Amino acid sequence: MEGVPAHRRNTGMVFQNYALWPHMTVFRNVRYGLDIRQVPHVERDRRVHEILSLVQMTGYDRRYPSELSGGQQQRVALARALVVEPDVVLLDEPLSNLDAKLRLEMRAEIRRIHRRSPRTAVYVTHDQKEALSMADHIALMHEGAIVQVGTPEEVYTRPADLFCARFIGNCNSVTGTVRGISDGKVFVETALGTLSGRPGPQPMAAGDDVVITIRPELLRPASSHEENAFTAQVVSRMYLGEMVQYQLRAGHTELLATVLGTGAPTASDGTELRLAFDADEAVVFPTED
Repeated sequence: MEGVPAHRRNTGMVFQNYALWPHMTVFRNVRYGLDIRQVPHVERDRRVHEILSLVQMTGYDRRYPSELSGGQQQRVALARALVVEPDVVLLDEPLSNLDAKLRLEMRAEIRRIHRRSPRTAVYVTHDQKEALSMADHIALMHEGAIVQVGTPEEVYTRPADLFCARFIGNCNSVTGTVRGISDGKVFVETALGTLSGRPGPQPMAAGDDVVITIRPELLRPASSHEENAFTAQVVSRMYLGEMVQYQLRAGHTELLATVLGTGAPTASDGTELRLAFDADEAVVFPTED
């Protein structure tokens, strides 16, 4: 698009700071792009009323931005971007100025609006949960380059490398040396004993230094004589409402475990737990240089 002027690219933009004109009413803010495109007057008014209904802002058309809440201003900014019927909508961290509760509500609203008005949307965010909950596809960037593209499930459960595994969500890292590879598993000698996981995309061989990555929710109480079992000591227990989070220490390795619901054990600080994980849910990567 280098040779195409910005006003001819047929894109919509939703800014982080809303960027609404304070001297214009909601109606005029939303209609502005149609005015510039010289859409017939009757068509302009019809499209503005339609999009205000879609973003649930009917009845606010005569108000000014200063008379709206942050969430309402964001809805108006979204309506202004969509009313011109763009080929692509660009959203630059549009929820970062909202409080936590309103961010959750607006996530659902943007998903609803997108389903009702299906257009390609490129949404930039540093909030991992926001990306996982809203995206059809995620492009994960590192040092200016795209390092993985996939569905939220693919990016979370099948990371492309160690950076991706550690960046998206919480991740336990256990270092060790490859002891052998067989039956689609990598067996790693660690300070916690011999543990196994499935290999990541990078090649590895016996003797290589590697990292086993294990999501906190995958750690569970171990049964007797189970593979991938180890003993850890509870450092602290944090009750977070919908989940309980445990900080653990196994030798010199610090780990995190999460248990959903009210059935989490009430293990006090210093308690020793025998834990395990399934080999096919842990991923092994070469150590980073």
